[in-house]
Amino acid sequence: MAQSDTLSALQQVLRERLSADPDDSYVASLYAKGLDHILKKVGEESAEVIIAAKDQDQTALVKEVADLWFHCMVLLVQKDLSSEAVLEELNQRFGISGHTEKASRS
Repeated sequence: MAQSDTLSALQQVLRERLSADPDDSYVASLYAKGLDHILKKVGEESAEVIIAAKDQDQTALVKEVADLWFHCMVLLVQKDLSSEAVLEELNQRFGISGHTEKASRS
C-alpha cells in the first residue's frame, strides 16, 4: 500500500471510530475521554520517541514514531482536520529554507 493510501485508510478508520462504542474500540475510548486525554497520549508518545532515539534503538524508534503519528492522527480527526491538510502544509514548505519558513511564521 502506498504511504498516502495508508494514511487515508487509517484516517477513515479513525473517523469511523468517532461513533464506535468506547468499550469495543481503543480509539473510541480516546475520543470518549476527550481532548485532554488525547493530548496526554500525544505527549507520552513524544517522550517515548525521545527515549528511543537517545537509546539508539532503531527498531524501538520506528515503533514509537508510529505510535506518535497514530495518536497525532487521532487528534487531527478529533479536531475535524485531516492528514491531507498536514501533507499540504509540508508540500508548501518543500524547497523553502527552514530558516525562511520559520521566519515567515512571526
